Amino acid sequence: MFKDFPLKQLDTKDFPRPLREIPQPPKSLYIRGQLPHPDFKRLCVVGSRKYTPYGKQVCEKLIEGLRGYPVAIVSGLALGIDSIAHESALKAGLPTIAVPGSGLGENVLYPRSNSGLAFDILRHDGCLFSEFEEHFKATNYSFPQRNRIMAGLSDAVLIIEAEIKSGTLITAKLATDYNRDVLTVPQNIFSSTSEGPVMLMRLGATLIATSEDILEALHIEIKDKEFKTKSLFLDLNDDEKLLVETLRIPLSRDEIILETNWDASKLAQIMTLLEIKGVIKENGGRVYLS
Repeated sequence: MFKDFPLKQLDTKDFPRPLREIPQPPKSLYIRGQLPHPDFKRLCVVGSRKYTPYGKQVCEKLIEGLRGYPVAIVSGLALGIDSIAHESALKAGLPTIAVPGSGLGENVLYPRSNSGLAFDILRHDGCLFSEFEEHFKATNYSFPQRNRIMAGLSDAVLIIEAEIKSGTLITAKLATDYNRDVLTVPQNIFSSTSEGPVMLMRLGATLIATSEDILEALHIEIKDKEFKTKSLFLDLNDDEKLLVETLRIPLSRDEIILETNWDASKLAQIMTLLEIKGVIKENGGRVYLS
């Protein structure tokens, strides 16, 4: 499957500059495919293997909103949010870098169930990237070790969902150690996968609600923001459309509840999704259309 994408070992001078500057930089790096242009910002997107439907939707929408911008998505090829991040990047036409916890040999690539995804990444000008030799099989220690490659390679790390004890939070800690921005998204407080992001927010992580928030964190100029926001209105369910129609003028949450006859919990859920889509924003106690 990978025969058209030969394995290459990079010389130290050819390592991406950020990786040469981290504590304990890798001694070797292997690659299949090609790294994105150096001018591209690299966003690491990681999260729980036991993701929720909400986490999946957030990941897909945020990455889709980066379409057309010089952003490459970095993740670990793992099951769960990592896979969704790679797949979303491919759908959005963004290059993506997969950093598995194994070597890049076709017979050891981990997880095996993502071999097809790895091939799609290569076919769409992305790459597989590892410090492990070609036939190295994944071990318990190799995953935390590869997390430092993901964090070190990236300009910022976005955490979608994570349990308190997880490899995702190891990546977030490494990103902080390497002076990378750590980003996270609003969470359902009743979900165990919210524990990690809530802790990160307490520690000062940047809260992300829209793709534009990510672009600002990456210091990328937002182009034609009005058109991008309007285009998101085309992908709304019935409740979301009702809220948009209700907000012909800015309203408080209590006024929206009176207009829609929703309870506060339902309103909060719908508002969170619309904020992520970049359709609404809340400021000064009132909710506005973006």
